[in-house]
Amino acid sequence: MRNTYIAERYHDISCGHRVVGHESKCRFIHGHNYRIHFVCVSEALDHLGRVIDFSVIKEKLCMWIENEFDHKTLIWKNDPMLQALQEISRESIVVVPFNPTAENIAEHLVTEIAPALLEDTGIILLECRVEETRKCSAVYRRGDKE
Repeated sequence: MRNTYIAERYHDISCGHRVVGHESKCRFIHGHNYRIHFVCVSEALDHLGRVIDFSVIKEKLCMWIENEFDHKTLIWKNDPMLQALQEISRESIVVVPFNPTAENIAEHLVTEIAPALLEDTGIILLECRVEETRKCSAVYRRGDKE
């Protein structure tokens, strides 16, 4: 078993979405005060004894979330309402390549967004937890083969 060290930071945003095909009220446009947890991992500590400075997690991951998703509405590229929503408020719509469930948001952050953002840091985003409410969250954890 390899030694691993973990550093975690979270960031809060307000963001809208709708889940296409949802069997209940989540099919409607609505929003959450999301809390997004970033779990970063390294096999070694730096010269100060850290995985990474927490401010780097903020600068790289938290600020990306803040700039790209905060106070915007995530709409799946295949959502039949996309065009109408863009006509109403193009600047507030973020078109995403997935149905914007908490699970899919977490996976997208781990597999698509974080690798480029963390490329020069020597760490990887192991896991992302997306809390929609204080009671409900979803986690995506990077697999060994990624």
